[in-house]
Amino acid sequence: MDERTKKKVVIDAGHGGKDSGTVNNGIVEKDYTLKISKYIKKRLDELGIDSSLTRTGDELLDQSSRPQRAQSFYGKGDDVIIISNHLNAGGGDGAEIIYSLRNNDTLSKKIAQELENAGQNVRKYYQKRLPSNPSKDYYYLLRNTPNNETIIVEYGFTDSTGNDINLIKNKWESLAEAVVKAITSYLGVSYSQQGNNYYTVVKGDTLWSIARRYGITVDELKSANNLKSNLLSIGKKLMIPSNNVHIVKKGDTLYALAKEYNTTVSNLKKLNNLSSDLLSIGQKLFVK
Repeated sequence: MDERTKKKVVIDAGHGGKDSGTVNNGIVEKDYTLKISKYIKKRLDELGIDSSLTRTGDELLDQSSRPQRAQSFYGKGDDVIIISNHLNAGGGDGAEIIYSLRNNDTLSKKIAQELENAGQNVRKYYQKRLPSNPSKDYYYLLRNTPNNETIIVEYGFTDSTGNDINLIKNKWESLAEAVVKAITSYLGVSYSQQGNNYYTVVKGDTLWSIARRYGITVDELKSANNLKSNLLSIGKKLMIPSNNVHIVKKGDTLYALAKEYNTTVSNLKKLNNLSSDLLSIGQKLFVK
């Protein structure tokens, strides 16, 4: 198993309590960071990725308690990712991603790419050093969560003269989903759109009984979960593919699938980021 798949994720909603963060144009940073964080947590749960929230309500976490809370769930190892969600101010436009000096830019770059795919321009992804001690990170959460892979995501500017205000108010879920996509890609976890169900295996379950319960075939269930055998372990989470997912079988073509699902070839290619018309048996395609 890839070591990355064992990693846990802590999602930090910036600010909180009497610390509202930036407030502009009807946007209160602490409220949006909490919405974004709860969304990411819900989606990671759906995708079977272990995660925790530093705050679940309007709670003040200061510079001492926030790093401690972040590391209280899974510890101080390098198997922990911390994503701290924020909004920016200062008249700019676009997202910024800051990653710690101890880490490389792989995950930050993926987040930047997915935010761009979601329609947000990205100003930069970068590291920032403490002027008084350039060997340390400028931002306290990065500096005070040793060994963890800690990243700050600034989704946009609340005082932007560009499109940020509209994106934050009306497309914040799409921006949060972009981070989810980046995390799954980084961890090597199969990504599926929102709406797929998950089932936890209990004693007595078989692939046949689970498939029958959800009206799908055993082959579809195995393909959706990359299963090579019919053996199941109690407590295992299985993704139950929704009607929005088609598993490619022998003879399928994009043209035939477009006709079957009342859509177009170009739309199927766009939904699935396909650069050609070639399909492989067992491939999962989003069809809506």
